[in-house]
Amino acid sequence: MKKLSILILLALSFSISNAQLDRSKAPQAGPATQLELGKFTKFELKNGLKVIVVENHKLPTVSFSLILDLDPIYEGDKAGYTSFAGDLLRAGTTSRSKDAIDEEIDFIGASLSTSNRGIRASALKKHSDELLDLMTDILYNPIFPQDELDKMVKQTLTGIKSQKDDPQAISNNIASALMFGKESPYGEIMSEATIQNITIADCKNFYNTYFRPNVSYLVIVGDMSAKEAKKIAKKNFSQWERKEVPSEKFIQPKGFDEPIYAMGHKDGSSQSYITVSYPIDLKPGTPDALKATVMNKVLGGGGFSARLLKNLREDKAWTYGAYSSIEPDEHMGTFKAFSNVRGTITDSAFVEIHKEMEKIVAEKVNEEDLQLVKNAMAGSFGRALEDPATLARFAVNIDKYQLPEDYYETYPERLEAITINDVKEAAHQYIKPDNALYLAIGDVSVIEPLMKKIAQGKKVTEYDFYAKKVIRTGIPAGLSAEKVIADYVAAIGGTKKVKEINDMVMKASLKIQGMELSLNTFQKAPNKVKIETLMGENVLSKQVYNGQEGMAVMQGQEQKLEGAMLEEMKYEAILFPELKYKELGFQLELSGKDKIDGQDAYKISTTTPSGKTTILYFDVASGLKVKEISSSPMGNSTTTYSNYKEVEGVQFPMSMTQSMGPQQIDITVNSIEINQGIDNSVFE
Repeated sequence: MKKLSILILLALSFSISNAQLDRSKAPQAGPATQLELGKFTKFELKNGLKVIVVENHKLPTVSFSLILDLDPIYEGDKAGYTSFAGDLLRAGTTSRSKDAIDEEIDFIGASLSTSNRGIRASALKKHSDELLDLMTDILYNPIFPQDELDKMVKQTLTGIKSQKDDPQAISNNIASALMFGKESPYGEIMSEATIQNITIADCKNFYNTYFRPNVSYLVIVGDMSAKEAKKIAKKNFSQWERKEVPSEKFIQPKGFDEPIYAMGHKDGSSQSYITVSYPIDLKPGTPDALKATVMNKVLGGGGFSARLLKNLREDKAWTYGAYSSIEPDEHMGTFKAFSNVRGTITDSAFVEIHKEMEKIVAEKVNEEDLQLVKNAMAGSFGRALEDPATLARFAVNIDKYQLPEDYYETYPERLEAITINDVKEAAHQYIKPDNALYLAIGDVSVIEPLMKKIAQGKKVTEYDFYAKKVIRTGIPAGLSAEKVIADYVAAIGGTKKVKEINDMVMKASLKIQGMELSLNTFQKAPNKVKIETLMGENVLSKQVYNGQEGMAVMQGQEQKLEGAMLEEMKYEAILFPELKYKELGFQLELSGKDKIDGQDAYKISTTTPSGKTTILYFDVASGLKVKEISSSPMGNSTTTYSNYKEVEGVQFPMSMTQSMGPQQIDITVNSIEINQGIDNSVFE
């Protein structure tokens, strides 16, 4: 009976509340939430170090953020050296090796990271002394080991190689250079040359010049009183020596007086990564900053309710995502709208982005859309407060930009107070579709005519990965794909020498995701091959084709190759297939000339009788093959060839890089043996 009474009461309650609600209207927002970020205390040590304490006693943890307040530094022909210097701080001290630092951090369950803008560390409060001992040892006694710099150089060079195949990385380089100029710290580009110029002396010089207390903040967040923090700060950081730090003059970019149209080439891409971007004068903490952020959320930064996403994804089904960002900065901020679309609709996608930018300037947003954005931003802000690094940044911003002490505590109120008119004013001030860079990265042969279409007679300029203008020259009259292939065969040693090779054993080492493996390839004319990958003496994978049948072995599991996989293996097994394209029934097309690492290369499309197309690039000057792009159900795979060396009269590439999406494999050939009389049993 009691249960029945409860159900009746619930039903009556629901009926009454349902009758009182008007579901044709969105509910009104409740009062803005009052936030308490913790008690802020500020003081300064005699050496100029500004200390800010943010008390939060909910958990027994504490974080220490040492933050350098530096002007942007132009690094010139050593671009990248300040980042290296920051990373190397953690690579060892005069009393601790890198491994010892890692072990001590793990032992107390702490975290510690370094960068060119400071040191961050956090742990349980009971481990504060041990953590600060580590932190100050790194601050005062770094040794900058050469072997760690060498590793960083090697890893970064590999990263640059991978970025050259990443449309977003290409776009970022070009856009930054065109917006700010290559002589600006916001526009300079890290390259192989600048990375290889970096020395230990450069890193030490950066540390000795810029890591100074008089340009730094120490922010302590967590379960620590101001009295405790003051004692700890004096004990650990008073001996840090102050020194005059050079100031850097930031040159303001001119911006764009009219639309600028540019493109970059991504080999074999069916997609086009498009951006609309320009610099904006929007400083953090100014009244406009929050209004502009809200406006941008409506346009393209607010999830599934954002206009760009609704238009390009939901309405047109052109992309999985279309977004925009607006970034305030104390020197110069940026606006960017971006998406990844099919290459064939590059022009149409730009038109729709332009339309949405014009619309938000011309028309007021509706109240419902605005309220959705404000609710989402309020929720995100609340979640961000759980991160001590966020609180540290807030504390520094209040002091640095001379904001009211309750600036962030009143964030929900200021957010809720933003009106439709505020959004329209922000759009009018910061959305400039006719003063922007329209940049597309994709297959230039596809996107160039589309870019010219939207440019309406204005110049469309192509740039490479380093934001250098690309000047494409035409293909010489009478040149054919067959002639390029013949020149390649001549370049590697000539038809006679190549035909003398009956079998070949290639042994190589490869690196993938930090692992070092061995790769052994056995080939025998006319069409037998075995490829095995090993870790030590253990075979991880193996592919074999004996001229008729094929098999793949992975983790001990055998799979007989059939259909398309067998067909593909049949062609891969052929020694020097370039000699037999006509005999095999391949279709060849000389489809243009591209730039590969800044050098001209002929582009040839080869199509097997079964219809699979592979794109080959041959260096114009040397005739050698430098790149290959093949397609598979998993996506495009790109292989680059370099460092050709002669083995018994024939040139072979001794360095190769294979990439598919973010995955990259570096292959170094250690030995090639020719005509060793490989027995047919090897391929069974």
